Amino acid sequence: MAQADIGLIGLAVMGENLVLNMESKGFTVAVFNRTVDKVDAFIQGRGKGKNFVGCHTIEELVKSLKRPRKVMMLVKAGQPVDDFIEKLLPHLEKGDIIIDGGNSHFPDTIRRAQYVESKGLLYIGTGVSGGEEGALKGPSMMPGGSPAAWPFVKDIFQKICAHTESGEPCCDWVGENGAGHFVKMVHNGIEYGDMQMICETYDLMKRGLGLSNEEMHKVFTEWNQSELDSYLIEITRDILGFKNEEGQDVVDLILDAAGQKGTGKWTVVAALDSGQPLTLIGEAVFARCLSAIKEERVQAAKVIKADVAEFTGDKSQMITDLRKALYAAKIVSYAQGYQLMRAAAKEYQWNLNYGGIALMWRGGCIIRSKFLGKIKEAFDNNRGLTNLLVDPFFKDVMEANQASWRRVVTLGVTLGIPMPAISSALAYFDGYRSERLPANLLQAQRDYFGAHTYERVDKPRGEFFHTNWTGRGGDTKASTYTV
Repeated sequence: MAQADIGLIGLAVMGENLVLNMESKGFTVAVFNRTVDKVDAFIQGRGKGKNFVGCHTIEELVKSLKRPRKVMMLVKAGQPVDDFIEKLLPHLEKGDIIIDGGNSHFPDTIRRAQYVESKGLLYIGTGVSGGEEGALKGPSMMPGGSPAAWPFVKDIFQKICAHTESGEPCCDWVGENGAGHFVKMVHNGIEYGDMQMICETYDLMKRGLGLSNEEMHKVFTEWNQSELDSYLIEITRDILGFKNEEGQDVVDLILDAAGQKGTGKWTVVAALDSGQPLTLIGEAVFARCLSAIKEERVQAAKVIKADVAEFTGDKSQMITDLRKALYAAKIVSYAQGYQLMRAAAKEYQWNLNYGGIALMWRGGCIIRSKFLGKIKEAFDNNRGLTNLLVDPFFKDVMEANQASWRRVVTLGVTLGIPMPAISSALAYFDGYRSERLPANLLQAQRDYFGAHTYERVDKPRGEFFHTNWTGRGGDTKASTYTV
């Protein structure tokens, strides 16, 4: 007899913790894993005595579910998702719902939603952020896909997700087909940027100012009580204060070669495809790539000598400057992320609620922070806001922090300490606020060597001109297009 409210496939870290979360909120959950031994181990272990239905086959899982059946997959992105869809389809009926809660690439979710809907079923691709602890205690969830599916999963999702201090759920419907996974991808890209910028401030404090881990622990403790109050600042504080049983600082024992699973890269590729200047997140991804060639860097350090200075200024003032620079650069990261979401919404005809997205990120997720409330206010005040940098609140913050930001970047350059994310954010800020950029010369160069044409400042937009720069070229010009 059908008894389970929802089924879940995939009892790895995220899946196991998410079903424990669901059960704790009053839902009965049917569970299945490709390696069925995991099902038995879970039912006899962490799930013992709780409202779970252990299933050894897909057919058994489906039969245990109330209609419309809701099956959530938390499996590795890529082919495994497609494989489980094919295994589920023969056992499901019209109106049943398949949910992908993994880190799938949004074009795959667009394709899968169309395919599953063509079979008469409904499909949801939902971003789930918060890691192991978030899955258990309340993640941020970003669902998108078949709109008709939302009423049937809304109660479950909004009960298991994180909630803001005022009780608002950090989960709401994002949009059609791949919108949920797109927003989760942008979240992860911003996460890459936030982490890299924190690492850059740490590096400048450690190598530039000569601060100890204990001193930096105190700095991040103070910062977490400021406008930088966030999960990533909080865990950085904890990491810098953590010692092993031998009394060693664990952070100093870790090899400086970063890993990545691809979501940051996806965000940058999506920005390139849509022509959006996602410079900060791009630099964060490339910084991980540079860190990964550790052996090359070790050899290069032996042969390349740089002409750099030592810090002789006021450490206390520079720490204040670093806090302000980090805050300003962080705003740029979100401004760029929101620009990308606006471009995607236009391209894919998604009706994204930008303030609502900020609310979803207020709790549970890795980038949760105090200032996301200000982003929600910005879009609540102006739904047509083109860029966070022109919102009155953020405009004032940027103006107030600008001098500190410039001093920090200057110091990094002077000391030879790379700050790719924070400095690229400043370059974007200066570019975005520039009425005129040197692209006029660039267009002249393109026209000179390739007859690519240009527009003129004294003519209407959309009229294109070509100059015979050498006197040897003809009147033939290239067609005008932008990739």
